[in-house]
Amino acid sequence: MALLRALVCCLVAAGLGRPGLGMPLAPAGGPSPAPTAGQFWHVTDLHLDPTYHITDDHTKVCASSKGANASNPGPFGDVLCDSPYDLILSAFDFIKNSGQEASFMIWTGDSPPHVPVHELSTEKVINVIANMTATIQNLFPNRQVFPALGNHDYWPQDQLPVVTSRVYNAVADLWEPWLDEEALHTLRKGGFYSQKVSPNLKLRIISLNTNLYYGPNIMTLNKTDPADQFEWLENTLNISQQNNEKVYIIAHIPVGYLPYSGGTMAMREFYNEKLIEIFRKYGDIIAGQFYGHTHRDSIMVLSDTKGSPINSLFVAPAVTPVKSVLQKQTNNPGIRLFQYDPHDYKLLDMLQYYLNLTDANLKGESNWELEYVLTQTYNIEDLQPKSLYGLAKQFATPGNEQFMKYYKYFFVSYDSSVICDGKCKAYQICAILSLDHISYKDCLRQHYIKHHP
Repeated sequence: MALLRALVCCLVAAGLGRPGLGMPLAPAGGPSPAPTAGQFWHVTDLHLDPTYHITDDHTKVCASSKGANASNPGPFGDVLCDSPYDLILSAFDFIKNSGQEASFMIWTGDSPPHVPVHELSTEKVINVIANMTATIQNLFPNRQVFPALGNHDYWPQDQLPVVTSRVYNAVADLWEPWLDEEALHTLRKGGFYSQKVSPNLKLRIISLNTNLYYGPNIMTLNKTDPADQFEWLENTLNISQQNNEKVYIIAHIPVGYLPYSGGTMAMREFYNEKLIEIFRKYGDIIAGQFYGHTHRDSIMVLSDTKGSPINSLFVAPAVTPVKSVLQKQTNNPGIRLFQYDPHDYKLLDMLQYYLNLTDANLKGESNWELEYVLTQTYNIEDLQPKSLYGLAKQFATPGNEQFMKYYKYFFVSYDSSVICDGKCKAYQICAILSLDHISYKDCLRQHYIKHHP
């Protein structure tokens, strides 16, 4: 009941809004986005913990710490806790007050907190998603938003089914202001959809339910095409190709390998290989891919079977700063703004923003700041596959300063003293460059095993 009461409080607060929390996007005299570029925001992994509150007993600050002592709780959260509502609201207030023109927003899932299964229920999960949806709709009544479901957007977590469910129906009702009838139909059926950004544009969003391919999901064991999503995806991409559309893929769980864990894919290998095959087949119309889930900031480059880069992929860091007691590193809260060419929808640049959580808690105010502009930080031309591929090849050289920056930003500037070399660096480089099993094993042999027999 405490969780439910806290959710109701958050919903009331969402209707009020809090102007004035946002800061200018770029520092004075700093870079300004090119006015000719289209722009869209990407937010992910909000992980609201409505139980978060400041109390002398640090074991009871938040349910998501699972009884561990919160380390340094403040108004905007703690690294052992999921997001308090004030942290999430500060992120959206920042976006609202930024003065940036954006065509749309993508929101790639995971609204509920990391708590034991018995502390949630289907009703509570739906309430959390409803709360986050209401917050966005109240602050951005005219903004087009394209959501994707995360593995925590279900109860029990990870177990997203291959048929219609209470959650699929609930989110379809909640997201009806943003989505058309065809999108709502497939969302109710299997948790995925596609929709053009606007009727007069040749840009389509495909929101995949990659949670169906997640290792812990026992609902999809031994299924070759859960919810017929592969078949639907190929048909959708084929029609887009015929109609000369470009496509942005959005989803929660990314393809490829986890950059912090050697040899571990983010999803089951069979499903990963199938997705990679489809993405290669339609690489000419897929203009970008956008994911969440890992809570970290990373890039990937998909190459064709001959090794030529054909697709750029971006994993956005989380708004939640949560980590387990055993983890040394976590992330500062982050959100990002992409810039694209409005004529052909090619990705031009990315502006990453973050909140220094320690500083925000000390000052009692949320000063979201520009962390980096991707092209300027790495001195590359744009976000096209060829540019990112060249950058990753630079990263691979010994003692490369660009890679040192990349690894600091991987944790959203949480700790600039972290060092990544040897096996750590090989895992990072190969996660960027090699998204399928064969190329990944070859990459590890080239970048690590060769040097460390």
